[in-house]
Amino acid sequence: MLIDRYDSALFDLDGVIYLGPQPVPGAAEALDRLHDHGVRIGYVTNNAARTPAAVVDQLRGFGIACEESDVVTSAQAGARELLDRFGPGARVLAVGGDGLQTALDEAGLVRVDSADDHPVAVIQGYHPDLSWQAITEAALAIRQGAFWVATNTDPTRPTERGLVPGNGAAVAAVRAAVEVDPVVAGKPYRPLMEETVRRLKADRPIFVGDRIDTDIAGAGNLDIDSLLVLTGSHGPVQLFSAMGIERPTHLGASVADLLLAERVAEQTGEDKVAVGDIEASIDRQQQLRLSREPADDELLDAIWAAAKLLWQCADADLPVSGLELAGRLSNRLDSHH
Repeated sequence: MLIDRYDSALFDLDGVIYLGPQPVPGAAEALDRLHDHGVRIGYVTNNAARTPAAVVDQLRGFGIACEESDVVTSAQAGARELLDRFGPGARVLAVGGDGLQTALDEAGLVRVDSADDHPVAVIQGYHPDLSWQAITEAALAIRQGAFWVATNTDPTRPTERGLVPGNGAAVAAVRAAVEVDPVVAGKPYRPLMEETVRRLKADRPIFVGDRIDTDIAGAGNLDIDSLLVLTGSHGPVQLFSAMGIERPTHLGASVADLLLAERVAEQTGEDKVAVGDIEASIDRQQQLRLSREPADDELLDAIWAAAKLLWQCADADLPVSGLELAGRLSNRLDSHH
């Protein structure tokens, strides 16, 4: 099994374990098997709105065994950044939900709600009912010199109804009114991932996520292996165009792929890569093509072979296009789901 290469698995939540209030099919059963296999598990979320206790309640409601210490949030990583910088008792303007308040309390920081309270810092995290007044107070405090931390800058987040604006959208609203950029605590930056690896005492972790720009790049920033799963935000279009640390080590349909054999790409000729019985190559028009139309259970093989070949071409500065194939495979995935 793929997981046998690693001693621990770190999971993003939204788009990987659940979509809004609904669990991703098969995720709970896969996590049970990983527990039984002796794998250390940590849950890493850029969502700062909820407390670890609330996350645990939701996971247990899905039948997933976990403890609060297994959950690390970007609110906790952001509060640690402020504690290290300003010390306990510092006044912080918090723009977000209960997760931020709990993280500040645990760090010994004092929450205020107005720029008139002269906070030394602003911390901004996702909240589904964020008000324009809260955004206004944040902008005023930052313009008065407060240090600014964003828990994350994800532009969107996956839900059972589709992609909706994430914390990055609210951060952008504040940024439009100030002249500085925030320090970012969450993925893809190091603080959140480092804290999780430290808690698990992980020597050979793998990170499982659904976003190229945060999850996979975050793993790359720590030089740890990653598995991109296609249950959330990103699919073939984003995978094909990934560069550098945005390129995952592995590709899977869901977290259950950790319990399957590794999907291996093989070089079968010049400008040819195969996975299983599906081969990707380049035609005379410099378009990516497949040796045949994949069956439903071969879609991931086709995507992985195509991605590997496109990355080779991109690294060699060869003008090869995979947009048409990416769109076609994306449509196949959507209909298959």
